[in-house]
Order: sequence, then structure tokens, then C-alpha cells
Amino acid sequence: MDKVLIRGLEVSACHGVKDFEKVTPQPFIFDADIYFDFSAAAQSDEISDTINYSAASKIIVSVTQNNCFNLIEKLAYECAYAVMEQTSASRIVLTVYKPEAPMKLKFKTVGVTVEVCRERVYLSLGSSMGDRKQYLDTAIEKLNACRGIDVKNVSDYIRTEPYGGVAKNKFLNCAVEIETLLSPRQLLNKIHIIEKECGRVRDKHWADRTLDIDIVFFGKRIISEDDLIIPHPEYHKRDFVLTPLKQIAPDFICPKLLKPLKEIDL
Repeated sequence: MDKVLIRGLEVSACHGVKDFEKVTPQPFIFDADIYFDFSAAAQSDEISDTINYSAASKIIVSVTQNNCFNLIEKLAYECAYAVMEQTSASRIVLTVYKPEAPMKLKFKTVGVTVEVCRERVYLSLGSSMGDRKQYLDTAIEKLNACRGIDVKNVSDYIRTEPYGGVAKNKFLNCAVEIETLLSPRQLLNKIHIIEKECGRVRDKHWADRTLDIDIVFFGKRIISEDDLIIPHPEYHKRDFVLTPLKQIAPDFICPKLLKPLKEIDL
């Protein structure tokens, strides 16, 4: 992937845990790799078809000078998010150096590196308690209100029979396509917060619930962790997941089955 490089961007600002760091400016040095497809710019020779490195640098300067954070980790993420939100970059790797960090040691500099990617993600939502439509509507609104999440498409709501032999009520289900700057783990944490805000109680597996949100696909990533498996291991066996997904993303290619959703049968 093509990328714009920013190297050694120096900004004087106040960031740090100690009291004097919050009032006494010191230098912060930034390196950034901003990923973007330059093919259109190569044809048009127009700056509007690329990432303007001057504009991106000004975004970093603005975030750095108009805030006061304790940690350079926070500063790095805020700068990376701002660049991603204000440009069409697909990914950014950003490093912040703090050469005058208050350490009683001899050193050249200290710093942190963060990476933020723009990913297309597909979620499965379901509800079998209370006002099921309202719970789904509320969940979608809450997702769209989260920084780093942009809801792009929502399937029709479908009524389905309970799955797993525990729930007694019929479900209302849908699929949602989002674009996100969050990592898979960050997104999972946001989902758990939204489920809890909508009254979800995790007391029995497959029981009736006010709201259930599953990450089905996270771009082309394949993840296998104790509490996070992507693609969702059972999605292709569940009509209430697959049917709404086919409606909004028929040509999406499953990274494990290696074929488009429209060709996957239960």
C-alpha cells in the first residue's frame, strides 16, 4: 500500500504527569506513516486525490497544542484518530517521541507508537425480550454515536425462532455493516457496554436477552482468542445471522471459507 511519510515533525506543547509539564512547553517529535492508495493521484496529478502531508501535519499540531494529556499514549492515539477522521487514509502508524522527558537518566529520547486502521466490520444483532425493535434501534444508535464507529448499512429486521434450546421467545434479528477505527478488542468492549446499557444480563448461555451483538467479520482478519473468535464460528450455520448478512453484503468473501456470502448455504 502507498503511504505518505512525515518525519521529525516538532511541536512545542504541554503534556505529562508532573505539574510543571502541564504549564511548561517542551518538544514532542512525530513520525507518521499514512497509508492511502495513490493510483488516482498518479493519473490526475491533483492534490485532491492524495493525502496532503501539510494538512495531515497541521492536524497533528492542532491536537498537540490544543490539549493537555498526562500520557503520550493518549496524545498518540488522539493524533492518529484525528488524522483518520479528517482524511481518507486507510491506516496510520504514528510515533510520538518525548526527548525532554523528566527522567534522571542519560537518554536520547523516549516514545510510543500506535497503529489505527479503517476496517469494514459486520455485526449480528438480536433481541428476544421486551420491545425488541426498540432495543435493536437503540443499539444501532449507540453504535453510531461511538467515536470511531460509523454505521454504513442495516438489514431488514427478521423474526426468527429461538436457537440453542434455552430461549423461549422469538427473536428479532438484523445485520449491521460498520466502518470502524477501533481494534477488535476495543469494539468488543464497546459492544459489551451497549448490551449492558440495554439491560443485557449474562446469566445463562443462549437464554432470552434484551440485546445480543456478535462480531461476525472484522475485515479479512482471522482471530482466535478465548473470548473473541472472528469470523464468528457458527455464523454459516445460523439462518438468523446469514440471511441478514446476505442482504447487505452478498459479495463479501468469508476469509475462512473463501467464498462470497451469497454462495454459502446452511
